[in-house]
Order: sequence, then C-alpha cells, then structure tokens
Amino acid sequence: MNPLWTALAISMMTTLVHAAETVKPTNYVGNADQGKAKSVACAACHGADGNSPSSAYPKLAGQHASYLASTLTAYRDGSRVNAIMQGMAAALSDEDISDLAAYYMIQAVTPGAVEADLLARGEQLYRFGDSEKGISACAACHGPTGLGVASARFPALQGQWAAYTESQLSAFRKSARANVMMNGVTKNMSDDDIRAVSSYVGGLR
Repeated sequence: MNPLWTALAISMMTTLVHAAETVKPTNYVGNADQGKAKSVACAACHGADGNSPSSAYPKLAGQHASYLASTLTAYRDGSRVNAIMQGMAAALSDEDISDLAAYYMIQAVTPGAVEADLLARGEQLYRFGDSEKGISACAACHGPTGLGVASARFPALQGQWAAYTESQLSAFRKSARANVMMNGVTKNMSDDDIRAVSSYVGGLR
C-alpha cells in the first residue's frame, strides 16, 4: 500500500473509534447459555445459531459481543432506527443484551462465496480502496480477513450476506444510517462499487 494511504488508514482507524456508533452498555460480559435460551425470540429472523436463513436479515454468528451489545443498546434507546429491532430490543435488560451477545459471538458463521465477476474490483476496494475516487480501504478497520476489531467495535464482516452488506452500505451512502466515518467512506462509491465489495466480504474467511 502507498505510504500516504497507510498513514491515512491508521488515522481513519483512530478517528473511527470515536466516530462509530458509540453507545456503551454497562456490561459486555454475558452468559452464553442464558443467551441461547433468550435467543429463541430472535431465531425466526436470525436463525437458531445466528446464521439467518434470508439475506434480508444479518448473520449474527461470530460477531463481536462488543458490537452486538452496542447495536442492541442503540436499538433499545432509539439511536439506531429499525421498527422491528426497536420493538424486539425495547424490553431487553443490560443482562439480556450481554447474554445474547455472548451466545452469538461463539457461534460459527456459515461461509459465503464471492461472485467471480466481482472478485477483482471487490478485492481492490476492500484491501486498497480507490485513491482516485477517494474511497478508503475497508481492511484498514475490518482487517485483512474481515474479522473486525472487537475493542473498537468494528464489526466482523466475513461471511455476511452480500445483499445485507450492500443494503447497509447504500444506507450509509444516503445517510439513512448515521455514522460519520461510514457516511464519508461510502459517499464516493457507485452502486457497482458497493455491490463488488459486498460480494467480496461475503466470501472472506
């Protein structure tokens, strides 16, 4: 990677720690066995083990507990808007959230596969970005294999449904989903760019 882009990537990671969705539950350490029992209500959309049966809903398996807990808390307090999830999270206690996060974190995500015709562009964007278009490399924050960074609440992306990732990147680009850094990262991405990188992360493992 060009040294300038390496420096920018490091700067971006530092900034994103503060700019990402920053709601902090009081406790991230949960009981996975309790989480399994509490996950029954989530299974219809997200699958019994966190591998959703439909790309309309994200896979939760293997996701960092810190990110899951932060996201559920954001739904509960309304800082992240989704009618279904706000209803589901409304009655959750901090303990419930921690338990659910602990359960889904230890589940194995089912692998996906990148579309062959999108591989080259998707890999370029994910690993190196596109300096001419002002697009930062996804790997700077989400890691070379899409594992993310638990301590910074950068979510794991590997194996995620391509269609779900595409919908979220499009929402960031339109500012329908608010996140200062991701809104900036996606603003110069075309529909084809979003589709390519979404397919690529789905095939990471």
